[in-house]
Amino acid sequence: MTTSHARKGERAAAPTLRGDRVFARFWIAASVTLTGTLVTSVVLPILIYQRTGSAWETSLLVAIETIPYLAFGLIAGAVADRIDRRRLMWRCELASAALLASIPLAHAAGVLSIAQIYVVAVATATVFVWFDAANFGAIPAIAGRDRIAIAYGRLNASASVLMIAAPALGGLLAATVGPAPAMAIDAASCVISAVLLMSIRRPFSASNPDQAAGQLRKRIAEGVSFLWRHPVIRSLTILGFGNSVALGAVLGLLVVYANRQLGLPRTSALIGILYASGAVGALAASLAVPRIMRRFSVLSIRLAGLAAQLILLIAFALTTSLLAAMALYACLSAASQAIILSGIIYRQQATPDHLQARVNVVGRMIAWGGQPVGAAVAGAVASVVSVRAGLLVGGAGLGVSLILSVAGPLKVTAAAE
Repeated sequence: MTTSHARKGERAAAPTLRGDRVFARFWIAASVTLTGTLVTSVVLPILIYQRTGSAWETSLLVAIETIPYLAFGLIAGAVADRIDRRRLMWRCELASAALLASIPLAHAAGVLSIAQIYVVAVATATVFVWFDAANFGAIPAIAGRDRIAIAYGRLNASASVLMIAAPALGGLLAATVGPAPAMAIDAASCVISAVLLMSIRRPFSASNPDQAAGQLRKRIAEGVSFLWRHPVIRSLTILGFGNSVALGAVLGLLVVYANRQLGLPRTSALIGILYASGAVGALAASLAVPRIMRRFSVLSIRLAGLAAQLILLIAFALTTSLLAAMALYACLSAASQAIILSGIIYRQQATPDHLQARVNVVGRMIAWGGQPVGAAVAGAVASVVSVRAGLLVGGAGLGVSLILSVAGPLKVTAAAE
């Protein structure tokens, strides 16, 4: 890829984000809300597994949390490119806070049910669709298009550090105060994030939001059309489906895997440590991806990542050792993060600002479409056969994507980049 002389001049004048207080505030808001999200990502499946003991119902959580993205992603992307992204983001945070707070409150009142847990999971996932659509467009506007990779490097590096600490904290809280009360952390983090976002005055769009009353269907079609006509973005997006199938299988069964295959108690604090081990790998990938992308094409990164994940997932499914599982999960997460992050960076660099929300939401919709499939299928297989079989079935998505990357109709040469 190349940049214009004007962009090169801007990058030379501001090569880093050091000293940018506005971005720092945005970064803090993202880190605070992520901390709560990561605690919930551990305690919520523990809460369901603790109450049901079912692999299927536990993995179903991952499946249903992805469905809202598939249902509302296109609309959210089109809307986020038209309205004030900052206002949309802080309102989403407050809505999430209210939903999440209902679980510890219901638990304290003795009326918490599995139905409420699933409803809150779906509702917060739906709110996240709109938040995420606005966030995709906000990052390039706040950081500057030529500093997208630097911004994502910082955001993902701090996120990965939090992903080491927060899941461990979630596991500890689940083992002490209980998984339901621990979700109050997430509700509080959303409120803090909302306040920080409200305090930012820099526009969350590189240009004024498009207030034209164009037909929603036409606006959606513009985003889909851009993605489909761009050969690299199209291939990265479709091949990401297989990656998310495997990811859905692993995430959906991780608590069950820790209990049934590794022999950990259902509320063991070590479950949080297992989650955190994956973040160690994600942190390494987040730090390395910007440098790797300067040496290798994004499609080469995807090919190597898919091959590595397939081997690692098979080994992960076969081991019964906690230490081995932690090491394998760390490497598995690193390969997955390298694929995801490099694809996001490339997509945002190649997409015009007025299409950022639409194109990126469509891309994530298609790529994430495999996650509920992987979680649901793996959960069903684990319930009937074994957790090991469920994980191996989930790995089939990686195999299909790998074949298509090498010899299928989605193969794209480096020259296309």
